[in-house]
Amino acid sequence: MHILFLTQIIPYPPDAGPRVKTWHVLRYLSGLGCRITLVSFIRPEEEGYLKTLREVCTDVHTVPIRRSRPADLGYWLRSQWTGRPFLVERDDSRAMRAQVRSIVEKGDVDAIHADQLTMAQFARTPGLERKGPAAGGNGRPVAVFDAHNAVWTILRRMAENAPPLLRPLLIREARMVEAYEGRVVRSFDRVLAVTEIDRQALLQAAGQVGGDRISVIPIAVDTVKLRPVEQYTRSNSIVTLGTLHYPPNADGIRWFLHEVFPLVRDAVPEATLTIIGKHPPRDFLQAAEAQPDAVRVTGYVPDLDEYMSAAAVVAIPVRAGGGMRVRILEAFSRGLPVVTTTVGMEGIDALPGRELLTGDTALDFAGSVIRFLEDPDLRVQTGRRARALAEARYDWQVALQDLEAIYKP
Repeated sequence: MHILFLTQIIPYPPDAGPRVKTWHVLRYLSGLGCRITLVSFIRPEEEGYLKTLREVCTDVHTVPIRRSRPADLGYWLRSQWTGRPFLVERDDSRAMRAQVRSIVEKGDVDAIHADQLTMAQFARTPGLERKGPAAGGNGRPVAVFDAHNAVWTILRRMAENAPPLLRPLLIREARMVEAYEGRVVRSFDRVLAVTEIDRQALLQAAGQVGGDRISVIPIAVDTVKLRPVEQYTRSNSIVTLGTLHYPPNADGIRWFLHEVFPLVRDAVPEATLTIIGKHPPRDFLQAAEAQPDAVRVTGYVPDLDEYMSAAAVVAIPVRAGGGMRVRILEAFSRGLPVVTTTVGMEGIDALPGRELLTGDTALDFAGSVIRFLEDPDLRVQTGRRARALAEARYDWQVALQDLEAIYKP
C-alpha cells in the first residue's frame, strides 16, 4: 500500500506532542510494509532531520514555510473576509497543493493521510484524482484525516480564560474552526481521533454525521526507549515542560508559576521549579531572574534525562487543551509521579490517586504537589503504577494495532 502522508511540521525528532504522535505512526506503518511518501512543510533548522525520516519513509518531499507576525496579521485579516479559520489560511500554500497533485497524478497512491487540521485542505483539493483505478471511490485515493485534537474545543477553553478584549476573537475563531472541522469530518473517508472525548467533539462539529468513519486510536510512546529513572528520595525538584510558544502550554505553566508554585513554596520552602521548553515567554524569564534560587528556565533541551532523573514531581498544568498530553505519557514511561488537572488527564486511562494526582484549583493542585514532595514512598509507588500503565496501554507497538485497517478501501 502506498500512503501519501502530509504533515505541517517535520515529524522528527520526537520532542513535542505532535511529532511524537506522528513519528510513531510512521514507524508503525513502515513496519507493516507500507510505502510512505512524506510531504511536509519545513523550517530551515529542520533540514538535518530528513536523513532519519528517509530511513522510515520511501520518499520525502518538503515545502519551505516561514512565520512572521506581520504575515500572521495579514492571514488573520483574510480569515475574517473568507470565513476560513486563521490556522487554515496561514498554512494555505500553492506549492504544497502542486506537490501533492504531482504525486497523486502518477496514479499509484492508495491513501492520503492529512496530519492535523491545517493539512486537510491539501488532501481534498478539487481535481485530485488518480489516473488509475480508484482506491477510495470516485477516482480518489482513500482520504484519512488525523485530527490530533478537536481544535475548536481548545479555542473555546482558551476563550474562557482569556482577557476580556481577546475573548470575542477567540470565540469567533472557535466557531469558524468548529464549522471547518465539521466539513472535514463529513468529506473524508476516515477520521482518526486520539480520545473518545475528541471523537464526540468532532462528531458534534459535523452535525452528528459520519460517526462510523471516526476511529479512536490513542497517542503512543516508546516505553523501551523511555526507561524508568532512579528517583532521588530527598529531591524537591518540580519539573514542568512543553512547547512554550503554544498558547495552551504557556497558559497552564504561567498559572502554575504565578498562582500554584507560591503555595507550594509556603509549605515546602526548599521546593524548586524547572521550566523546560522552546521559546519561553518573557514573564517566565523575569520570574527566574527574580527568584534564581527557586525558578529555572532552560529553554529547549534535547535530552531530558538529567532533569527527569532529578525530578521529584512532574507538573502538567493544563487549563485549555484537547487530545492527549504526551508529556504525561512520557513521564509515566519514566516512572515519575505526575500532577495534572482534570483537563490534562482527558483521554488517558489513569485513575487519580493511583497513577497520578490531580487538582483543578491552585490550592488543590498545590496540595497534590506537596503530597508528593513530602512522601517519597507515595512518589515511588505512584510512578511504578504509571509505568505499568504506559507499558500495557500506550506503547506504540500496542496502541497502534488498529491502524492497518484504516487505510484500506
